[in-house]
Amino acid sequence: MLALPGLAFAQTPDPEPVLFDWFEYTGRDRAFELPLPEGHFRNPILAGFHSDPSIVAARGKFYMVHSTFTYFPGIPVFESEDLVHWTQVGSAIHRPGQLDFDGLGLSRGVFAPTIEYHDGTFYVVNTSVDGGGNFIVTATDPAGPWSDPVWLPGIGGIDPSLFFDDDGRAYILNNDEPEGPPRYDGHRAIWMQAIDIDTLEPFGPRKVLIDGGVKPEENPIWIEGPHIYKVDGWYVLSNAEGGTGPQHSQVVLRSRDVWGPYIPYEHNPILTQRDLPADRDLPITNAGHVDMVEGPDGNWWAVFLASRNYDVRQYNTGRETFLLPVTWKDGWPTILPLGETIPYTLPAPSWMTRSADQAPMSGNFTRRDEFDSTQLGREWMFVRVPKRDWADLASHPGKLAIHPLREGLDTRGNPSFLARRQQHLVFEASAALTPPARGVAAGLAAFQSGNHWYVVGARRDADDALQLFVERAKGEGAPTEVLATRTVPAADALRLRISGDEGEIAFAFAADDGDWQPLLEGADATMLSTDDAGGFVGVTLGPYARDER
Repeated sequence: MLALPGLAFAQTPDPEPVLFDWFEYTGRDRAFELPLPEGHFRNPILAGFHSDPSIVAARGKFYMVHSTFTYFPGIPVFESEDLVHWTQVGSAIHRPGQLDFDGLGLSRGVFAPTIEYHDGTFYVVNTSVDGGGNFIVTATDPAGPWSDPVWLPGIGGIDPSLFFDDDGRAYILNNDEPEGPPRYDGHRAIWMQAIDIDTLEPFGPRKVLIDGGVKPEENPIWIEGPHIYKVDGWYVLSNAEGGTGPQHSQVVLRSRDVWGPYIPYEHNPILTQRDLPADRDLPITNAGHVDMVEGPDGNWWAVFLASRNYDVRQYNTGRETFLLPVTWKDGWPTILPLGETIPYTLPAPSWMTRSADQAPMSGNFTRRDEFDSTQLGREWMFVRVPKRDWADLASHPGKLAIHPLREGLDTRGNPSFLARRQQHLVFEASAALTPPARGVAAGLAAFQSGNHWYVVGARRDADDALQLFVERAKGEGAPTEVLATRTVPAADALRLRISGDEGEIAFAFAADDGDWQPLLEGADATMLSTDDAGGFVGVTLGPYARDER
């Protein structure tokens, strides 16, 4: 805007923040009600969307990372002593200056990270899809700080990983297009190149290790997620194949030379659930994208992604992280025989000494945040990278103050929505807040993407009464729908609740000290499922506020 002489333009002051007293999440899944004997653990080991796991053993512990796409902080780093009980200790993308996701769809950004440890340094290799390509970040402490990205402009495609050979040489692998024109949709190849680990610069020729997949004559799709392990003189190359949906699987090949040729295992795939009846009880689907690690007792374990479905193909909790033992036979690793279902409970690693309780990462539990800390808990995330500190725990001690932004949930920027993962098919998420000032809407969101979400909230009308509402966005370009409204007299305090039961979702409120009252029941939650909405994430839940002036 041009400033004309003699005219002054008043700037609209920021609205008052919305104060949240607490947030509570409860999960009640039938699968987690199964008895858990002592010395056993529950799958998934990380419930809620924790896709594309990669794991490494280092300094007597295990470290694992996952995809977060355009959520921030990105690429959580988890630590465990026993492969079962996991605590997030940091994030590889934790500073606004490392990456910027503005303008990207929610399921772009950081895909399929891998983590390795070598000579005192942790390495996370990753792809920022539509945001710069492949890069490496490093740290000497997995809790951080992590370095700025070192970009790899000569490495295309996705799913890069590092392999450190015992002769001191290092290699970088990745998925990319084949050498010639693709023969069919989904035709990809696994490439490898040497890398100077001191400068993080690939050098020398790049070579295709796998073209298409383990049975190229059958036109296999989406060979990806490569990892090399050296076991008893064999270079074992493990890859996902078949896409990340119901046909997902894991396949292995091996060679005596790191450059190949790699010979496929005759009993591939070593993990899949695609051969099981679709109508089975408590189905686990989409299994694949494996990384393997050796335990201190010499036994191997595999972490991988899979989904827990309802109504055959729907899943709102995204791709979760599961754990299974690996059996080596004749120099080949196997995880699960064809026709066997992934178990929800099974014997734990021999060195696990803690109790069987895995909350809050698995099982049924209640988690309550009183907002009485000076920093947000690590379970909270932002949609893309905040450009200002709108989530504030300092100005009103004991409360979360959200300073409302104008961006709605459909933005390709950063809305003032604080997100935590939906970890159960059956759940409740509730919060207490001070009713917002006029011109501001605030409440709770159930968010799958910028085109698929619900909000239960409140705003003030012209008479200062509270107008409660449920809004929904359903589909690309679809207008926001108002599904329910209720006007109540002005209140000093408000509680809001979202309840999910597989494919149904409900919304309720309570004013001051009153009882819960339904606002909308039996609404469609399948529109929040990954199968319906697309993309690669699961639902997130949390406090939301918007400046509507």
